[in-house]
Amino acid sequence: MIDSRSKSIVIWAFVATALVMLSAPTIVVLGASFTAGNIITFPPDGLSLKWYGAIAQASDLRQAFLRSLIVATICTVIAIPAGTLAGIALAKYRVRFARSIQIYLLLPFTIPLIGSGIGMMLVFGQMNVLGKLWPVGIACCVINLPFMIWAVTASASNLSPDLELAAANCGAPPLQRFLYITLPAVLPGVITGSLLMFILALNEFLVSLLLVDARSVTLPVQIYNSIRSIITPDLAAISVVFIACAGLAIALLDRLVGLDIFLKSK
Repeated sequence: MIDSRSKSIVIWAFVATALVMLSAPTIVVLGASFTAGNIITFPPDGLSLKWYGAIAQASDLRQAFLRSLIVATICTVIAIPAGTLAGIALAKYRVRFARSIQIYLLLPFTIPLIGSGIGMMLVFGQMNVLGKLWPVGIACCVINLPFMIWAVTASASNLSPDLELAAANCGAPPLQRFLYITLPAVLPGVITGSLLMFILALNEFLVSLLLVDARSVTLPVQIYNSIRSIITPDLAAISVVFIACAGLAIALLDRLVGLDIFLKSK
C-alpha cells in the first residue's frame, strides 16, 4: 500500500513538473503582454491592454498577418486533395514499396529544415518566383504533408472494405462509392489534417524567411525582424494572438471530430 502510494506521488510529481515546464513560456508571454510599461518584463509592470491596441493599429503587422493567412490557405488547399488521396491509397490498397513510402514520409523530419528550405529556395529561384506568397504555401505543404497523410490513413484504416463491396454489388460506380462511402469515412482525418496543416503553415518561420523578400514578409518573419532591434511588449501581444489561434484550432478540432482522431494519426 505504501509502495503504491509512493509510486503515485512520484508519477504525479513528474506530471506536475512537465506541465509547469510546458506552461511556463506561455504564462510568461501572456503576463508580459499585459504590462503597462514600455519594456517587456515579467511580472508585468502594471496591467494594461494598450499593446493589444497597438498591434491592432499597426498596419505592418496586419498586412504580415494577412500574408500568413494567405500562405496557410494555399498550403491547406493543396494538402487536402493530395494528402487525402495519398492517405487512402496507403491504407486501402497494396501499394508497391508502401513501406519505403512510409519511411520517405519521415524525411522532412530527419533532414534539417534549413536544408529543405535552401533546396526550395534554389528551385523557386530558378523559376524567378521568390518573393511571392504561393511558393511559400507550396513549400509549407511539402514539408508538413506527412501530417495530413497520417491523419487520413488513421481514419481510412477503420473503413470496412465490405461497405464499398456492398455498394459495388448494388451497382454504384467507383466515383459514387468514393463520394458517399470512402470520403465520409475519412472526413475526420481530413478535418484533423487540414487544421494541423493550416496552423503549421501559419507559424512557419524558417522556410518563409528564405523564400520571401522585404515586400512580402509573413508575420513570423516580421516578428523576427522586429526583435533584431528591440523586444517590446507588442511582440508578446502578437505571440498571445498566435497562441489563441492555435487554441481555437484545437478546440474546433475537438468539437468537430474529437482529439482522439488526432492522437491516433501518429
